[in-house]
Amino acid sequence: MQRIMSLAALTVLELSPPDMVEVAARAGYSHVGLRTEPATPEEYHFALVRDAELRRQTAAHLRDTGIKVLDIEILRLKPDTRVADFDVHLAVGAEFGATELLVAGNDPDEARLTDNFAALCDLAKRYNIRPHLEFMPWTDAKNLSQAMRIVEAAGRDNGCVLVDAFHFDRSASRLEDLRTLSPSRMHYAQLCDVAGPRPDDMAEILRQARNERRFPGDGDCDLHGLLRALPAGLPLSLEIPTRDGRSAEERAKMALDKTLALLASL
Repeated sequence: MQRIMSLAALTVLELSPPDMVEVAARAGYSHVGLRTEPATPEEYHFALVRDAELRRQTAAHLRDTGIKVLDIEILRLKPDTRVADFDVHLAVGAEFGATELLVAGNDPDEARLTDNFAALCDLAKRYNIRPHLEFMPWTDAKNLSQAMRIVEAAGRDNGCVLVDAFHFDRSASRLEDLRTLSPSRMHYAQLCDVAGPRPDDMAEILRQARNERRFPGDGDCDLHGLLRALPAGLPLSLEIPTRDGRSAEERAKMALDKTLALLASL
């Protein structure tokens, strides 16, 4: 498989990092994404940053399977963020060979958010890691155009925008805007599908994002248009949280099979 296909943590969140690596290998992925920080306080978290033994086990499974790490997640830029505190996460990411970092913007002061993103880029550059600002409609980087504006204003060559098919659809972002984004600002994207019209209620959008995404080709998102607008061969992280009764390994395999079929149809 030439194109990088990465299993995102949110697709199989119940798995420990070593188990996730094993599932990714059996399912046919080349990479995984690792969570060094939970997305919510309620989320069960495997504490890679604090647990040296867990890191050792994860590294051993990566070595034995040949799976590599694409990205680490999820660091949030908040009003009280001290960017220097993220150094430990970046060090762990570099230890595993990660090249990308997922960042959320949770600061309504866009100037401060931009400054902190620039500072994070400077910190991450020491580790050869590229921060990707992921726009999500319930955050303070709500859509593609705002994320592009923040990343360009930060002015760092390793600063990137993360396009997630779910958020692209639910934020009403536009393909014509995506086509203007320099390929140098995108080093991976997240793929899933979306069913039904865009809800008016943001809480419902958030619920769908965390529990009810669809496998590529099983929803209503214009994934053909999205993939054609992204740089050719861009690494894809398959992030498809769904509660459909399948096991983690079945979900991982289904995600990859559906994605490969979609790519073959382009």
